[in-house]
Amino acid sequence: MDDKELDLVRQLREENPRYRKLYEEHVLLEKELARLDGKRYLTPEEEFERKNIQKLKLAGKDEMETIRKGFRG
Repeated sequence: MDDKELDLVRQLREENPRYRKLYEEHVLLEKELARLDGKRYLTPEEEFERKNIQKLKLAGKDEMETIRKGFRG
């Protein structure tokens, strides 16, 4: 991301409660995904959880992008 995009993200996090919530969830999901990816082997339950986290991250990222596009006009 360039500086202009980073400034926009900062502004949205400060001014838009929904964007802030999505951003915080994204960070938490990223950490959980990193934890699972750090394991040598995943149980079937962990693999299911990993796929679910990926889906949630993608959905949140899509919504954040929609908010960003609407904010830019």
